[in-house]
Amino acid sequence: EVQLVESGGGLVQAGGSLRLSCAASGFTFDDYAIGWFRRAPGKGREGVSCISTRDGSSYSADSVKGRFTISSDNAKNTAYLQMNSLNPEDTAVYYCAALAHCTVVAGGIWGQGTRVTVSA
Repeated sequence: EVQLVESGGGLVQAGGSLRLSCAASGFTFDDYAIGWFRRAPGKGREGVSCISTRDGSSYSADSVKGRFTISSDNAKNTAYLQMNSLNPEDTAVYYCAALAHCTVVAGGIWGQGTRVTVSA
């Protein structure tokens, strides 16, 4: 079965850290880029960060640069999002997706999401 499973979300105080994991199965992990997206309450989906599992190149939204770090472990078929210096504006459901390329969202394989809540 093709799937992505996110984990690591939870409740954290402002200034704290969380590490999200995205475990892939049922497809060849390093044929895809892995993107992290989020949807905050009452807002649309926002691209957070993306990594090419082939060459490790990565991209991040300006809102998280310097605070969030994306990485992947191809041997474990898992991608990670290390989130530091969290603030209440980071509260959202975070999703990972396997994409043909970081610039192509359509047709991706999506996880079910993990909720992150940052308290002030």
